[in-house]
Amino acid sequence: MRSTDNAVAQWHAQNQLRQSPAWKLLQGAPWAAAFLRAEFTATKQRVPLEEFHADLADFMKELREENLSLNESWQASHYADSWVRSQFLARPMADGKFFYEPTASTARVLAFMDTLTGQRTNLNSSRLSTLLTSIETLSFQSDPNPESRIAALEAEIAERQNEIEALRNGESPAVLSADSAVAATRSVLDLAASLPADFKRMRDGVDLMLHTIRQEIMESSVTKGVAVGQVLAGDKALRGTAEGETFEGFTEFLNDPIQQARFRQSINEVLERDFTDQLSSEERANLASLLREMRREAADVHAIYGRLSESLHAYVQSAEFRESVLLRRSIHAAEQAVAKATLGSRTAVVEPLLYSPTFETLAGLGIFNPADHVPPPKLAAPPELSDADIHRTPVTPAPDMPTLHAAVERTKVTRNGRATLADVYASLPPELHHINTIRGLILAARASTNTMDSTGTQTLTFTQIDGTARTARIPLFTFTKDSAS
Repeated sequence: MRSTDNAVAQWHAQNQLRQSPAWKLLQGAPWAAAFLRAEFTATKQRVPLEEFHADLADFMKELREENLSLNESWQASHYADSWVRSQFLARPMADGKFFYEPTASTARVLAFMDTLTGQRTNLNSSRLSTLLTSIETLSFQSDPNPESRIAALEAEIAERQNEIEALRNGESPAVLSADSAVAATRSVLDLAASLPADFKRMRDGVDLMLHTIRQEIMESSVTKGVAVGQVLAGDKALRGTAEGETFEGFTEFLNDPIQQARFRQSINEVLERDFTDQLSSEERANLASLLREMRREAADVHAIYGRLSESLHAYVQSAEFRESVLLRRSIHAAEQAVAKATLGSRTAVVEPLLYSPTFETLAGLGIFNPADHVPPPKLAAPPELSDADIHRTPVTPAPDMPTLHAAVERTKVTRNGRATLADVYASLPPELHHINTIRGLILAARASTNTMDSTGTQTLTFTQIDGTARTARIPLFTFTKDSAS
């Protein structure tokens, strides 16, 4: 390798970085990054759409009071939409509601800015102890010699026995000081802070693979039967990345209830210690919700894997996949038959010109199947219909308004100038006792100055089309002699 190869590779990587959303966020307005840092924390990776817009509107009001130049025609929703288009934020839907969450690149940028503006250092005894434990575990698990591994386990057992004896004899080992315990807790939170970005990158990778495979299957832009192989190859490559290894390790952790119980118990015990009073409320909340947030991130990746599985299942059940399987079997049988046949050398009638533009293969010409050229049978003659076959659907007749007005006037005369709607309805013939007659009487009462008592009701019985009787309860309308009907 030349000495400049690494520099050239780094140069290309730098050019890609300058085109990425992460670089654009760092080069953008400082207030945008400040708001995203305040809005999204380790315990709040998703914010409902309405809450996000309200918080951004309040923040923009503060900025305008400090005479910061902002686009006056833009509201909070416009800035949020632009951040989604710039891939600073994602806007997924969960439980029928839209949420905002930082993308993988934004999460890494926010974590990077926290390290630059933070006052504490990550280099402490707890971090070095974690490093020592990790390298010892790696050395032990990668050792192929069983004898040396047994010796290491026996040495660890002896060390634990000595600690047990010291505790029984009253020789309590030194307990971590409050400052060291706080530093160790923050080291754990720093280690956990990188997990959401890894999960988001894993989720985005699976989502992109799902979108690509769906598009290729729907557009038939790949050879039949190749899509499944592409999915498996893409999934293998994705799981081989650092994010994929993180997801695989955490999936194994989620499938082990013993480890989860130990993890919860340890967190609860740490939160009960006195030194946690030196932690901020946000740090204590992050520690308490650590397992829940990781489970939620892993559930998102599993959900996308579920949609990928559904797409592959639908493709395998499709006719195209079955045809590709039959075609591959036929080609394999033909290859075996040709291999077993004892055929002598043959000379072509016309020597093919493989470079000729008019050359076509047998696959392009297709195989002639006489069954494909058999004319279809004639269609059956349409049935003959007569007037007796035509049936009209019965409907409720419209209200006969002249008859109803006449009944109102007639009933008022017989009732000494005052008649209720029920009196008018009772005076009508049985063929008019339907729902539209009741509607017509109500319209006639409302169109005049007749009185209505909303506290009183009256009951009317009407007949439906199928002959069943129904009951209608309406307000108490009274027709008076001096009102217009």
